[in-house]
Amino acid sequence: MAHASDKQHPIVPREKLDFGLDDPSIPKYWFGGDAFKTRFFDAMSLIFPPGEKFFMVTVRDFRDQINDSKLLKDIKDFNRQEAQHSMVHEQYNNVLRKQGMPVDKLIGWLDQLLFDKYRNRHSREYTLAITGALEHFTALGAHAMFDDRDIMGDAHPKVRAMYAWHAIEEVEHKGVAYDVMIDYAKVGYFKRCGALIHATFMFPHVILKFANAMLKADGFSFFQRLQLNAKGIWWLLKPGGFAAPLHKHYVQYYKPGYHPWQETEQPGYEEWLRGFAKHNDPVEASELMRADLAAVR
Repeated sequence: MAHASDKQHPIVPREKLDFGLDDPSIPKYWFGGDAFKTRFFDAMSLIFPPGEKFFMVTVRDFRDQINDSKLLKDIKDFNRQEAQHSMVHEQYNNVLRKQGMPVDKLIGWLDQLLFDKYRNRHSREYTLAITGALEHFTALGAHAMFDDRDIMGDAHPKVRAMYAWHAIEEVEHKGVAYDVMIDYAKVGYFKRCGALIHATFMFPHVILKFANAMLKADGFSFFQRLQLNAKGIWWLLKPGGFAAPLHKHYVQYYKPGYHPWQETEQPGYEEWLRGFAKHNDPVEASELMRADLAAVR
């Protein structure tokens, strides 16, 4: 098991957190009044409950083969973190239900994709490889959210805090599914990379499908949605945009011998921990982290 796990951050489940997501002062378009940006992130909230369940199930497929006590503890803490993510995002998804969004229809579609289509058509090794690839994407999101661009600076603090906390915990457990995949499922290089290519097309397709379903429910016409998507996708992919700087982290996954803990530099991680240590308040932690990062820019 030749990986860099000695450099990993401890996996700390943080439970019973209150983000105040039902606060009526949170505007419908909480990301700077921008409908596309808001629904883009709302789409991620929708995919997390079924996605986290899929992650846990694909790791659990190989748990009986594992005799490494540290990895077993890491899996337990990984499951606890993922369960909390599902619970908090479900709280936010209830807000979306009240807005008239087709939450249950979209989540049902994703459940069918992951648990009927993928689990029935692919091997347990490959579905775990899909989890490893999607965990890589969630870790990439942490890099985008906390770098010196302050990409979520226009977002409402309470919703921004939910994504900040989620990203911090993704950083902590980003090597767990990967270790099970390599050391116990014995997924080889080509299957690992093939799953990432699969996820590279599937993940944005699902996000944009869900975002546009919500924009349609908001009452935007087909041509209005085209305009919103053109502007929004440019925001994502333009030089310096949300996703563009992540390519250097994304391509690392294709290196033979890659392990997630080879990338230990995570902007904002230590700052968030210091903020959270004050009062165990995730909203305060998010704002203190942003203030600390701004002070060193």
